[in-house]
Amino acid sequence: MWATPLHRAFRSSLLLRNTIYGSLILLALTTLMYIKTPTSTTSIIPHYTQPSEPPRELEDVSIAEWVRRSVQVKQAFLHAYRNYERFAAPHDELKPLTQGKVDNFNGWGVSAFDSLDTMLLMNLDDEYTRALDLVKKVNFKKSEPRFVPFFETIIRYLGGLLSAYALSKDQILVSRAQDLAKALDPVFNKRTGMPYYSVDPSSGETLGPQLGILAEIASLQLEYTYLAKLTKSKHFLSRSQTLMKTLSSANLQHTGGMFPIQWNITSGEPFAYRLSVGAQADSAHEYLLKLYLLTGKKDKRSLEMYIRATTHIINNLLYLSPTRHLLYVTDSDMPTFDRASSTTHIFEHLSCFLPGLLALGAHTLPLNNLTRLGINLDVLGNEKLYGHVGKGYHRLKKYNLKELHMWAAEGLAKTCWITYADQPTGLGPDEIMMATVHKNVADANGDSYLWMDALDKWKKSGGHGVIPGLADHQPIIYTEFERSRGTGKGHDYELRKPGYLLRPETIESIYLMWRITGDWKWRARGWTIFEAIEKQTKTRYGYASVLSVDTVPPALSDSMPSYFLAETLKYLYLMFLEDDPVSLDKWVFNTEAHAFPVLV
Repeated sequence: MWATPLHRAFRSSLLLRNTIYGSLILLALTTLMYIKTPTSTTSIIPHYTQPSEPPRELEDVSIAEWVRRSVQVKQAFLHAYRNYERFAAPHDELKPLTQGKVDNFNGWGVSAFDSLDTMLLMNLDDEYTRALDLVKKVNFKKSEPRFVPFFETIIRYLGGLLSAYALSKDQILVSRAQDLAKALDPVFNKRTGMPYYSVDPSSGETLGPQLGILAEIASLQLEYTYLAKLTKSKHFLSRSQTLMKTLSSANLQHTGGMFPIQWNITSGEPFAYRLSVGAQADSAHEYLLKLYLLTGKKDKRSLEMYIRATTHIINNLLYLSPTRHLLYVTDSDMPTFDRASSTTHIFEHLSCFLPGLLALGAHTLPLNNLTRLGINLDVLGNEKLYGHVGKGYHRLKKYNLKELHMWAAEGLAKTCWITYADQPTGLGPDEIMMATVHKNVADANGDSYLWMDALDKWKKSGGHGVIPGLADHQPIIYTEFERSRGTGKGHDYELRKPGYLLRPETIESIYLMWRITGDWKWRARGWTIFEAIEKQTKTRYGYASVLSVDTVPPALSDSMPSYFLAETLKYLYLMFLEDDPVSLDKWVFNTEAHAFPVLV
């Protein structure tokens, strides 16, 4: 095309202007690539779509959009459960990569039992009817393998039956629950009420060591108390009450009033002084508060034990990481006459139930006026009765206890969330090891920093600035290229067990934080996790566990645990509903997310 001198001049001017703009943009991008924050160096040219903190616009998501998202969770459940039905039922669990099946929990169809109440909440009548047919046919006297693990059977099978009855009022579920409890009954030590690890339901023979694990021996109270209510059976109620009597009378001077992990089943006394809220202890601490709530706030004994346990946890097991000041909970040995205390600084995904529990306690308890409930902190803090735990009570009395529990809940829940958001998959690792080398702040040992020490310094300075552990953290996400160049140490932690096993604990706490605080960010965070689950774990035949959360695409494991159906998807579904079918003031979730109505 012929051009006039004016046209040529215009094009030359436009070319010069575009060249200048392009150079400026290139310079800005180059500068940004080398800007370092105090905690990280993050490439702005990712190799994949990176998850991040939910944008502020999610605050304005419409009700209709949240309804649509709840439907998406329902569709995820249907994809998982229908493939279980197709390839695995009536066996226990689906192998989602090979369309296989596995009998790892008695061979009674644990995925069906565990899913009953999820189906009812989602109004999946056809799936519920088919599952109920399976439930009716199971012979609880015959199992595969022969010995039945008591703890898993109680929380998954018995809990599933009881919750489904509470929602459906199908009487056959109570009958089946009673059949199951009778088949398991020989598992209990007659004097202490503590169960052995497993039982052969056909012969009554028990199997397991004399030393029981806390979570496995002290997580039956909700199920047996509700079963007793439905059947009007004093025998089932005594199973809960005998156990609680043993726990409440145990000598806890050496563990600060908190339950240690190991117990002698025959004597009912603690063995050794290992303390944790993780894998071997979690649900036992959880059931202290929840038994109090289930009984209509009448079981004062369980409440007192909850206050003792959380006091020790807040004082002694909560730490801050060195650079990002992430709040986390870990486990430790109490000191003895010949050995100093030890702290592992391992933070487990399983421990991420704790922020939700603390928030639930702050929501339901008058923590600033416990005397109204007949609880005297000065008595609980008696050092002659409970050892050095008394010092912990006196320390916490300087704070508003309700606020303190919510601060702990907020900080812990943020850390649980950030371990997801930090990963390129958007999924959280099973265990991390926290860094312990601190700059500027350290305790006398120079290798760790207790949260309460930080709080005391903050309070002494006038309480100015962000509460320790509650700062908003941005994710630090590294590409595979960056990790190969030695980058990736700014997280304040290392992956110890890098897999994501479709676990629910972080989602559970995020759900509770959303329901209790009403803060939009928790709901938005839950949505980003669901998106990551859909993107990274969904297979043609279900959902599969992830072997390593820091690799995209992740390698998958041929496993879809029943708790994915019972807990993970249920909490996500409830989080996105506008109506609340299981209000926290009227219902109590067992440790497998099976909901029981508060007893009146």
